[in-house]
This record gives sequence, C-alpha cells and structure tokens, in this order.
Amino acid sequence: MSSPDRAQPPANPSTDAGLAALGRAVIETEAAAVSALADRVDGNFVAAARHMLACEGRIVVLGMGKSGHIGGKIAATLASTGTPAFFVHPGEASHGDMGMITAKDVVLALSNSGETNELVVLLPLIKRLGVPLIALAGKPDSTIGKAATVVIDVSVEQEACPLRLAPTSSTTAALAMGDALAIALLDARGFTADDFAFAHPGGSLGRRLLLKVSDLIHTGDEIPKVAEDTLLREALVEMTRKGFGMTSVIDAGGRVAGVFTDGDLRRALDRSIDVHCAHMREVMTRQFKSIGAEMLAAEALAMMQKHKIAVLLVIDESNQLQGLLHMQDLLRAGVV
Repeated sequence: MSSPDRAQPPANPSTDAGLAALGRAVIETEAAAVSALADRVDGNFVAAARHMLACEGRIVVLGMGKSGHIGGKIAATLASTGTPAFFVHPGEASHGDMGMITAKDVVLALSNSGETNELVVLLPLIKRLGVPLIALAGKPDSTIGKAATVVIDVSVEQEACPLRLAPTSSTTAALAMGDALAIALLDARGFTADDFAFAHPGGSLGRRLLLKVSDLIHTGDEIPKVAEDTLLREALVEMTRKGFGMTSVIDAGGRVAGVFTDGDLRRALDRSIDVHCAHMREVMTRQFKSIGAEMLAAEALAMMQKHKIAVLLVIDESNQLQGLLHMQDLLRAGVV
C-alpha cells in the first residue's frame, strides 16, 4: 500500500532536486496503485472476461473526461488484440449514439466515482437492452457499481497529484486493468502474431508478417534475362540496362539455368576470359539462391542477410522465372 505522504510536494519544488523528487514520488504512487490491482484479479475479473468472450457483437466502452480517454485506449487495445470494440462518448450516447449499442453487445463502463452523471442516465437504457454491463469503478458500491452485471474494483489509495485532485493513479489503474482484460482475452482466443499483424498492416510487424515476395517483385521486362548462348559482352549490356548488377540466364526450355553477377564478372576477368567471345554458359554461376513468390518478404530478407546477397530470383516449382527481388524493394516496403 502506498504511504499517504508519497506524492507530497518537496520542500522547494522549484529546485531541480525538488522537481526530480516529486517526479519519483508520482511514479512510486502510481506503481503502488497498479501493484494493488493484482489481488483484485479474482472471480469478478474472470466473470467479466467470460461475458466478453461470449459477446456476439462488440465491446462498447463508455467513460467521461479522463476516464473517457482511458476508455478509448482500452477499446483500441481490445480491437487490435482480437476482441472487436469501440468507444462511445456517454454525452453523445444521450443524444442519439445509444443507437450504436445492440442487444448482442457488452458494455464496459469506466468511472472512478461510480456516480458519473452521463453514465448514470444511461443505466436504465442499458438494462432495457439486456446487455451485460461491466464496470471498472473506483467505488464498487456506487450507483454504477451496483447496477453492473460485474464490477471490478479499480480503486486507489490516493491520486499521485499533490492536491489529490487530478486523475492520475486512478486512470493508470483503470488502464492497467483494461490491459489485463485485453491480454487475458487475447490468450483465451488463441490470438496469434499473424492475427496481430492483420490488425496492424501499417506497422513494421504487419509488414513483416503479411507482405509476400509476390507483393514486391519486379516482373516482365524489368527482369534482366539472357540465354545461355548469349555473348558475355551482350549480357553486360543487359545488366547495365536493367540496373540490378546481375542477370538471370535462361536455358532452351525457358528454365533458369544460372545467374551472372558483378562478382562473376570480376572472377571472369581474373581468369583472363575474353568478354567479347565468351558465352554465358561458360561464366555463369549454376548454383544460385532463389525463393518462391508466396514466401514471406521477411523470409527473403533473412536469406539475403544470411548469404550476404542483394538480389533473389523468384522461380516456381518448374524452375520458371517469375520475378526478381532486390534488397532495395524490402527497404522501401519497410520490411528491413
């Protein structure tokens, strides 16, 4: 439990030491408030989670003021971790937005006092809908707490504000309990990293887990390509024109027979090979790295990094050339 004096202002808060001391006191007070919640993850917590798991609609989160901001974050966390949810402003709910709540939903209401007027006025309407009401309340025996199907106690011993007025510890506690519910539901639903990526397609994890090689490859005339009997000097023209520092080499059956890179050119020159007379079959590399179009872009990146190469040919099961993937493509897509 936190000490009553934990967030008291220092003797001279205008000094550097005083400011730092008050900052530490706030963090200690809020940490104690969150720590006290562990004992309240009890039967009520489980009952709330069960109602949310059984919900056939959405979790509708309500809260006013600072609790509303916390409610918005909890709704976003639920939605991004496999539990469809959205936030409704209680004031707007009284003027038409109650229509957003259906009989298949579950309502999650946040109120430190448990007496928030904008929420209290909605209680008869929520009851009429017959939907479960879960309350995160600072006072479980309040009007909202008593009306709730399940109430979770998120009371705090004191706010971290020296004036004991600004919502600080109380909002932190409500947020932590909301996170606890969201993560418990995530695990119960078997929510995976792939599911998370699907909900976050714009994030780095989403790009790594959703983007496939086929989404990024160069195809058609963009691919440097020559036949096995092409003269080396002509292949160099193709490499220069396409700008990838390499070319694929195709056999008579249209299959990829090998590759020729800038490194192969240096090795050919070291062997004193005549670039005007040599054919590609004499100088190409027959053992090369390739990847399938349906592989993840992240797997292509891992292969490039492991083998220290910048380009991968994309081929199918018949060794037919489908495209080309360059490290720069992965960089542009944010996979790296």
